[in-house]
Amino acid sequence: MQTKYKRILLKLSGEALAGKQGFGLDVATIHSICEGIKKAHEMGTQIGIVVGGGNFWRGRSSGEMERTRADQIGMLATVMNSLAVADALEQLGLEVRVQTALAMQQVAEPYIRNRAIRHMEKGRIVIMACGTGNPFFSTDSASALRAAEIDADIVFKATMVDGVYDKDPKKHSDAVKYDTLTFTKVLNDQLAVMDSTAATLCRDNNLPILVFDISDPDNIAKAVAGENVGTLVIEG
Repeated sequence: MQTKYKRILLKLSGEALAGKQGFGLDVATIHSICEGIKKAHEMGTQIGIVVGGGNFWRGRSSGEMERTRADQIGMLATVMNSLAVADALEQLGLEVRVQTALAMQQVAEPYIRNRAIRHMEKGRIVIMACGTGNPFFSTDSASALRAAEIDADIVFKATMVDGVYDKDPKKHSDAVKYDTLTFTKVLNDQLAVMDSTAATLCRDNNLPILVFDISDPDNIAKAVAGENVGTLVIEG
């Protein structure tokens, strides 16, 4: 397959790594996803990855905990997920670097934009953990920020649904899926693509987002090839 994109930022939800168990890490699921990433990598596309932490912790549902502290716990959850994904990719023979927005040099490199780009140019996959390193920003926002920083062509948001709908397809049988839509519509209609900060950042930096179902990991390579999978969000 020919590749449509030279460099992508792949956002993986923490929930996707939990598999059917719904919590923690499911090794078989992670390896399946990483096999899909390998196929995309073998097509020649440079890949950066941001992983969420929702399979371990969600700061917004932490009850009475102070928000900054809750978000910091969430950042640490993304490190665990990033290390698990890195290990699975390395077992498949790929070179991987984990970079963190919070300093933890015994575990991973610090996130440095130029170093991340250099790794990708050398064929390594770079996994960027700890979100933006700041509380009050989601890993969706981190994905948009890192994608803009590394000059990615597109953000791939790998989710548990096959695209963007006008309403929740799990609750409404008449929900309609979009093939394409604009960031303006996403923001105005409050559609569940990314949070408003991430959507605005992508819009303002002309960064398209492709939302697709990760339950079929081959969708990553199909998306890289430009096949019609999921929903493409692009302005204009």
